[in-house]
Amino acid sequence: MRSEQRKVDRQIRGIQREEEKVKKSVKDAAKRGDTGTAKMLAKEIVRSRKATTRLHTSKAQMNSVVMQMENQMAQQKVTGHMQKSTEVMKMMNKLAKVTEVSEIMQQMQKEMLKAGVIEEMVDDAFEVLDGDDDEDEADEEVERVMTELNLEVMSGSKSAPVNQPVVEEQQQEEEEEDMDAMRDRLKKLAS
Repeated sequence: MRSEQRKVDRQIRGIQREEEKVKKSVKDAAKRGDTGTAKMLAKEIVRSRKATTRLHTSKAQMNSVVMQMENQMAQQKVTGHMQKSTEVMKMMNKLAKVTEVSEIMQQMQKEMLKAGVIEEMVDDAFEVLDGDDDEDEADEEVERVMTELNLEVMSGSKSAPVNQPVVEEQQQEEEEEDMDAMRDRLKKLAS
């Protein structure tokens, strides 16, 4: 089909080239004053335009047919893929045996529910055994251990130095000098 469309395109171009030649001939005949020849050549131009229009119509119809064929091919491919996916789903259902899996899932859900109830009962039993006094005693024990740890850490540390390092003194002196310089500038600006 595509080759037919190319042939039609070539024919249209050929007709248009010939039409240009005939137009020149019409002009030449008109310049000579030969109206009979000019009229006959003009009819040829009209016929070639009609032929070009018919060829364009044919080309459009061929394009339409090609598009319909491509659409049908695409639909057939989709149908084939759908059939294959249906077959795959059937095979998967046979392999998985959905009813058996469903039964297993229900049994598993029952067992999980039983395990949850048992866990709640065990938690409740331990809560009854634990009294409020136990919690207070545990807090006191933790506080005692923390105090002992703090004492050990503090006894191993050295006393803090009383004198400030020389570097800090130099920085303070430099800062004071900078402040004095700024105050002097402000006074000069104010006066």
